[in-house]
Amino acid sequence: QVRLVESGGGTVEAGGSLRLSCGGSGYSSCMTWFRQAPGKPREQVASLNADRDPLYAASVLGRFRISRDPAEHTLHLQMNDLKPEDTGMYYCAVPRWCRAFVVASDYIYEGQGTQVTVTS
Repeated sequence: QVRLVESGGGTVEAGGSLRLSCGGSGYSSCMTWFRQAPGKPREQVASLNADRDPLYAASVLGRFRISRDPAEHTLHLQMNDLKPEDTGMYYCAVPRWCRAFVVASDYIYEGQGTQVTVTS
């Protein structure tokens, strides 16, 4: 069974940082992080497609950085200057398709998520 497992979530004060990680048998050359807060739709926050430039949502640009460790088959999301509106469950996923400047917002695989809570 294909799996993706996220880790690194937690509770931080506004302005703080967290680093999320994602690994598992579902690791792929094109992957994404999305988040979902209660009562809100999913928001794709960062994507990495092979060696192309990363893609970021406007809401996190300049604060979040997506990266991968190919040797460990692990995807990371460094989140800095966190804000209360960043609170939500964060998931890593494999998009159904990937292009140069956009990736699908539906997914072949996704993990169980890791909770991020930012207090004011």
